[in-house]
Amino acid sequence: MAGRRIGAVLCDLDGVLRIWADLSDVDRAHGLAPGTVAAAAFRPERLLPAVTGQVGDGQWRALVAEDLAARCGSAEVARAAVADWARQPFRVDAQVRALLAAARRSAAVVLVSNGTTALEADLAALGLDAAFDAVVNSARVGAAKPDPRIFLAAAERAGVPPRDCLFVDDTEGHVAAATALGMQGHHHRGVPGLSAVLGGHGLL
Repeated sequence: MAGRRIGAVLCDLDGVLRIWADLSDVDRAHGLAPGTVAAAAFRPERLLPAVTGQVGDGQWRALVAEDLAARCGSAEVARAAVADWARQPFRVDAQVRALLAAARRSAAVVLVSNGTTALEADLAALGLDAAFDAVVNSARVGAAKPDPRIFLAAAERAGVPPRDCLFVDDTEGHVAAATALGMQGHHHRGVPGLSAVLGGHGLL
């Protein structure tokens, strides 16, 4: 694995560094079947405009509440469910954060997220706004993973060619899209695998 010099680690946020609690807890709190809020929020026709900057984060959540109103029995209950979703608990994986900080000593570390217009404020609230050399937010780029444009934008921000990038994501299809551009890829499934791939490239 060590043969190719890695000049930049391009890393996903959700599912890698930020780990969310089960969204079904929000459903149950409002008398909804598990998966109801997620299905409304993350269906492509609702999510894609939010993560490509066509609508702002607040507008996206308001539209999700409108979509949920019939299932919730009222607009008021739907808005309450969406408000609870916005307050959904999460944790930052301290081990992943430490690995990325270590890798940053010898390579650029760039966050690549399918985010909304709230991403930058979220990073500041998490204390992660200074944890990366650059942040590539799909809502600012106008293209979301697995669109090749966001990977190329990230490589450009890192200042290295795609072939010298290692892309880390918990979604296998996103990793496949990155490797199709000549990047190295790692499908994140836990700290041991991430440690092994970073170490294998001489980044630890």
